[in-house]
Amino acid sequence: MRELSIDIETYSSIDLVKSGVYAYCGAPDFRILLFAYAFDDGDVQIIDLENEAMPDKILKALTDDEFIKTAFNAEFEITCISEYFGLRLDHSQWRCTMVQAAELGLPQSLAQAAEVLGLDAQKDKRGRRCIDFFSKPCKGLKDMPLVAGERHVPADDPELWETFKAYCKQDVEVERAIKNKLVRFPIADGEQQLWILDKRIAARGCRIDRQLAENAIAFGEEFSKKKLGEMMKLTGLDNPNSVAQLKAWLEERIGQRFDSLDKKAVKELLDDCTDPLVRRVLVLRAEVAKTSVKKYGAMLNCLCPDGRARGFLKFYGASRTGRWAGRLVQVQNLPQNHLNDLAEARECVREGDYELFEMLYGNVGQVLSELIRTAFVPSEGGRFIVSDFSAIEARVVAYLAGERWRLKVFEDGGDIYCASASKMFGVPVVKHGVNGHLRQKGKIAELALGYGGSVGALISMGALEMGLSEDELKPLVDSWREANPAITAFWYNVQKAALNAVRGGPSAVSGFKFYKKSGILFVRLPSGRAIAYVQPQITENRFGKPSLSYMGIDQEKKRWCRLETFGGKLVENLVQAYARDILAESIKRLESKGYKTVFHVHDEVIIDAPKGFGSADEVAEIMGRPVEWAQGLPLRAEAYETEFYRKD
Repeated sequence: MRELSIDIETYSSIDLVKSGVYAYCGAPDFRILLFAYAFDDGDVQIIDLENEAMPDKILKALTDDEFIKTAFNAEFEITCISEYFGLRLDHSQWRCTMVQAAELGLPQSLAQAAEVLGLDAQKDKRGRRCIDFFSKPCKGLKDMPLVAGERHVPADDPELWETFKAYCKQDVEVERAIKNKLVRFPIADGEQQLWILDKRIAARGCRIDRQLAENAIAFGEEFSKKKLGEMMKLTGLDNPNSVAQLKAWLEERIGQRFDSLDKKAVKELLDDCTDPLVRRVLVLRAEVAKTSVKKYGAMLNCLCPDGRARGFLKFYGASRTGRWAGRLVQVQNLPQNHLNDLAEARECVREGDYELFEMLYGNVGQVLSELIRTAFVPSEGGRFIVSDFSAIEARVVAYLAGERWRLKVFEDGGDIYCASASKMFGVPVVKHGVNGHLRQKGKIAELALGYGGSVGALISMGALEMGLSEDELKPLVDSWREANPAITAFWYNVQKAALNAVRGGPSAVSGFKFYKKSGILFVRLPSGRAIAYVQPQITENRFGKPSLSYMGIDQEKKRWCRLETFGGKLVENLVQAYARDILAESIKRLESKGYKTVFHVHDEVIIDAPKGFGSADEVAEIMGRPVEWAQGLPLRAEAYETEFYRKD
């Protein structure tokens, strides 16, 4: 079968980074400027669509199943080409080399991937200026003669236009070089089919309540304006929202220097401060900080002309597990909702009466935050069915490690936090009953310690803020590990298997197969796919013991470097990868039964279903069915129906 490598350059007045490719293509002025391509290993060609028409042979090849089309981040090319030329492109005819790189633990940036792989072909660094000049609306700068909002055309800078064409061609060279370098590691058929389904879900999108989002933004601005006005009167500052100005005022007022005024620092100040004026200013500061309407704005940014938002999940966004990553709206970290009258509160915002809303709810910032989820709404005449797995990671780690008492709790429908506390402290623990105060300790231990965490993990999880003393933390760690010997042993067994594989011998534990190939440590999952650790090495950790390190992207510094890991972290990767594959199986089953997923969040699926079709009970039953390669795992799912997205 022949291959067609593709890269395009485009223009739109919509910001691609803020809005995503679907809204970007929906702009009336969207256009493809350049189309670079190469058949197989032939020379790269460029089509200047500003000055010439697309050849018929290319249009035909784009829909011909005799050609496999490839691109780095193929979703961009597919969406843009489909929109611009009005073609119905078949995702099954495409391969995404970015996904292929991600599966191998490589960077998901074209330039970084090429650099890490040491390719002869590298991304042309001149492209940024070309993109800023030709692909974005003019900002009206001195060196740009057009007025703001218009666009530059090739005649405005013919020499730069030729550079842009060379840049586009070079991208095809780089993408093809990556493809050839990774040819021994093709995307598995199951993952390719899942990618196709993911693109179908992304294109489906989810309807947004525009009226709610717009009014929420207006309410947030009004609330912040009033609170900042009060702060100005109290402090005499020109801009009390300025960290520098407010820090200077506080330091002068109470004679203390501050390194930060973040949420934690403000809380500590409030706990210690007795000055009523300072306390009021700090409360106002906290309220203004809480009034974040950015997610409402993000929803509107990625809204398409049909009123639906698209593209807020990235397939294989997390290289170490294969889980989806949040984009744009970041649905994976939406605030929770606890309001009893959620429907009434959102309706009050929709009606646009700010004074009534403030009178009824008082804490405007908090309520607007809780309403963010409810801006996602089903199609006209439909309702959401929301279903999620119950404690999926806790079930999976107990299953893989063979921690029988925990599995029995899940099989019997028990409360794992109570059961864990009972096991740790040797007394019965009942929620809201006998020894109920110990449940909180069981909960914090469960959340923090399942993947090898110790005292630091408890502190990071908020143990001290929840009332535990520092003296309690180490005994809590010891108690949890004593109560879970199989899980504790599992951390060490997984690390041992990984180290053995790096030394050259294949190893296996709990259905996971560890092996080294072409300088990569692979872990084959029971589902059939594998996760990867690039350039693994055995190093010495801070305790003087052998540990595993590999090359990857440092999430804080955003650069490619050597990272150290350990048994608990490896187990976390495996458990999350395992749970991701179970979620994928459930989504496939639901789609085959006619349930249309509009997005999903870790272990939760949000379905847009017409009224009268299906039921929450059926969805929960489908989600909870045994998985062929996970026989014996006690899966359980719950589901509910709702007129807008919320946490039940």
